[in-house]
Amino acid sequence: MCLGIPMQIQSIDGFLARCTAKGAEREVNLFMLQHALPAVGDHVVVQLGYAIECVSAQDAAAAWAIYDEMLAADGGGQQATL
Repeated sequence: MCLGIPMQIQSIDGFLARCTAKGAEREVNLFMLQHALPAVGDHVVVQLGYAIECVSAQDAAAAWAIYDEMLAADGGGQQATL
């Protein structure tokens, strides 16, 4: 199963964005959002290196809270990391 990971855009160069979440930084392809490109500061859901949709900051935080709960329920007792 693949989970989309919410990340915040830090910089954009063409269709490539530098995104961060939980202290991790990744290069993300924005090509799939080319008809409504996000801006620096926006949150996107990333799957397999591609941004697949824009989400609000509140939705991104809610998703991370759920991921953290899933890890805790699994006995990991730690917060989710990338």
